Amino acid sequence: MRFKGVTVAAVVLSLGLTAAGCGGGDDSGSGDKKIVIGSVAGWAEGEAATALWQKMLQDKGYQVEVKMLDAGPLYAGMAKGDVDLYLDAWLPGTHEDYWKQYGDKLEKISIWYDEAPLTIAVPNYSPLKSLEDLKGKGSAYGGKIIGIEKSSGLYRVSKEDMLPAYGLEGEYEVTTSSTAAMLTELKKATDAKKDIVVTLWRPHWAYAKFPIRDLTDPKGAMGKPDGVNIVGRKDFSKDQAEVAGWLKKFRMDDKQLGTLEDLMENKYKGKPEQAVNEWVQANPDFTKNITG
Repeated sequence: MRFKGVTVAAVVLSLGLTAAGCGGGDDSGSGDKKIVIGSVAGWAEGEAATALWQKMLQDKGYQVEVKMLDAGPLYAGMAKGDVDLYLDAWLPGTHEDYWKQYGDKLEKISIWYDEAPLTIAVPNYSPLKSLEDLKGKGSAYGGKIIGIEKSSGLYRVSKEDMLPAYGLEGEYEVTTSSTAAMLTELKKATDAKKDIVVTLWRPHWAYAKFPIRDLTDPKGAMGKPDGVNIVGRKDFSKDQAEVAGWLKKFRMDDKQLGTLEDLMENKYKGKPEQAVNEWVQANPDFTKNITG
């Protein structure tokens, strides 16, 4: 989902990839069946889609390598041609910084999830209903809205747009750590029936796992919902016409994505292949309708 601004130097250190590792840059003649997909750890919808596509492509004889990267190095890697695909590009809003920087070296392939909003969530038992209700209640929450990675678009929007829009600067801080740490805090609070305010987004399995709901945003400070896009390196569709054709057929609704995320994040944590195998067995027509 949601990062901005990582240096090019960090890209070189983080990627460690060569053009020979992807579909467009292998001079040996076997590169047309090799695809590198980038993914960001902790962003559940992207991890789920990536694991599903890894299986679908491998079943069709492709060699698929998944590289776990921060979003900045990932976008830069696609622009260099070292990464072929990214399945979790939030556009036009959340990843706009990256698109401005690298968009002329990338291609949008398709949108697979249409309405993906950034949210501020609270437990169902919270007295808060709207972001307007946060005003004057900072002491009850330790002055904290629990956030995710500092370089995320979600953090930027929450801090730079939402706090000033509702007059919350100085009263609240959007904290930073990681998506996993935020979810740990959310679980601890809801298990203990304590109040908490977190930054979140839809689609996310947390809405099915925890008793939470979104605060309404009457001023629209969190921005309009993005589409979750599949983005590729330049000329990916030209070089990989068969795969691009399949990707353009790909759509997931809340139920489909939610059940896959639940298997990956809960039943088979750390074992994405098992999660995908069970999901595909339960949804046999899904892959058939895309890849035949």
